[in-house]
Amino acid sequence: MNTVKTAAAMRAGVAAALAALGSQRRQVAQYGFNAPERTGWSYTPRGHAGISLAEMDLDGRKEFHRLLATALSRAAFAQAVAIMGLEEVLDLDEAGRLGRHGSGYYLAVFGDPAANRFCWRIEGHHLSVTATVVGDAASVGPVFLGARPHRVRSGRTPVLAPLDAEEMLARELVAALPTELHREAVITAAPPTDICSSNSEAVDRELLRPSGIAAAKLGDDHLRILADLVALYIGRIAPQVQPRSDTDALHFAFLGRNKAGAGYYYRITGPQLLIEYCNTDGDHAHTVLRTPGGDFGHDLLAAGSFEEG
Repeated sequence: MNTVKTAAAMRAGVAAALAALGSQRRQVAQYGFNAPERTGWSYTPRGHAGISLAEMDLDGRKEFHRLLATALSRAAFAQAVAIMGLEEVLDLDEAGRLGRHGSGYYLAVFGDPAANRFCWRIEGHHLSVTATVVGDAASVGPVFLGARPHRVRSGRTPVLAPLDAEEMLARELVAALPTELHREAVITAAPPTDICSSNSEAVDRELLRPSGIAAAKLGDDHLRILADLVALYIGRIAPQVQPRSDTDALHFAFLGRNKAGAGYYYRITGPQLLIEYCNTDGDHAHTVLRTPGGDFGHDLLAAGSFEEG
């Protein structure tokens, strides 16, 4: 996989974003590469490293968005921008009680883009994207996208639903399974309250143990739906740096009820892959794509002659 183009775009993007901040604000955004904040990611509304959009001028905001686009596909970039905008809708729904705003998203840079290795992250409520560059190689992960409200409607017509396909494909797969396979896939009627990996630095190996239905047991039609669902998540990442996945080696587990409006969760696991989706009340979705062993550039760093510290 040739990642040279993406790595170069990220180097240029981080340099431009830092330059747009000016020297004082740059000090707020930039950390040492081995700073503990590098792996201390979060998708909650508070406590993010770096400098926020609210503290940037127009040029800084533009470079912020251009940098984010280097890590994501065009479709996922649109999802991310929509998710940031949903903060204003949520604030309206809450009558401003928690002071949410669409500028509460942060840029943090770890290391120097002129050096051989560096890392950057853009995150805030319901959004976290981390990217790492080592030489001419780049990787992206973890990638978290969430949405509250999950859907905005005008009457019965959806106006905005950035994570709609992630729900509908999974529900389609569960509904299509014959009884015996359905029993294997749906492992409990009680979903967890959030994604099980949370905002951990490393994914618990127990979470990666096969559960649910093995892809190898699925018929061709079911396998195509699963492949489309996995491609949706992997396709969030810029094409040059997308992780590879063998659909036949995957497991799919569904927890909850396959009924619109009901709380539910699903997980897809495979060699070096974890996908999670949780929607506890039908209107608050959390999704994550993890590459165990590759998140935060661990695979790139291990292949080089560096110690992370």
